[in-house]
Amino acid sequence: MTSKKDALKIIEILKETYPDAKCSLDFKTPFQMVVAVTMSAQCTDERVNKVTPTLFERCKTIEDFANIDVNELELLIHSCGFYKNKAKNIKLCAKQVLNNFSGEVPHTMEELLTLAGVGRKSANVILLEAFGIANGIAVDTHAKRISNKMGLSKEKDPEKIEQDLLKIFPKEYLKDINHLLVWHGRNTCIARKPICEKCTIKKYCKEFCL
Repeated sequence: MTSKKDALKIIEILKETYPDAKCSLDFKTPFQMVVAVTMSAQCTDERVNKVTPTLFERCKTIEDFANIDVNELELLIHSCGFYKNKAKNIKLCAKQVLNNFSGEVPHTMEELLTLAGVGRKSANVILLEAFGIANGIAVDTHAKRISNKMGLSKEKDPEKIEQDLLKIFPKEYLKDINHLLVWHGRNTCIARKPICEKCTIKKYCKEFCL
C-alpha cells in the first residue's frame, strides 16, 4: 500500500496538473444537481449536459418534475440511457423532496440516501457540489481505477475504497480528490488506453513499468 506521505504527494501533483479540476455537470439549483447526477449513471457528463438545458427549461421547479408525465420525461432524457428507470426515480425523488423535506433538498448523507435513485456516490457529489459539504469521497469508475493503480486501496467495492481513502486523507483534501481523480482518468489514465508517458504520477503507479 502507498504511504500516507506519498498519497498526499499524489494529490498535490494532480492539483498542479489539473488546476481547473471541478464537477463537469451543469446545474443551478440543488435539485437540478440531483437530477443531473441521476442521469449521469452509466452516461457521460457531456451527454447529460446536452440534455439538461431542454429538460430544465421544461421542468423549472421540483413541482414540475413531480407532476410531469413519466412518458414525456422518458422522451426528454432518452439519450442518456436507462431512461425508464431514471425517469421513474427522478419523478419519485421530486415527490419525496416535496413531501418529506418541505421542498428542500436535504443536505445530510442519511437523508439523501432515502431519495429514489440516490446512492452513496451520488450523495457525496450532491453534498459537495450543491452544499459545499465534503465529508466523504465520491468513488466512481475513475476514482476506483486510479485508487487501485496508485495503491491507495486494494478494495474493489466503491464504499470500501472510500473508507480507505478517508483513512489516508485529511478533511481539507476531500473536496478535491474526486475531481482530480476523474480528470486524471479522463485525460491521462484512460481505462482502455492509458497515456502513461504523459502521466505526472506514474512513479507512484503499481502497474507502470519504469
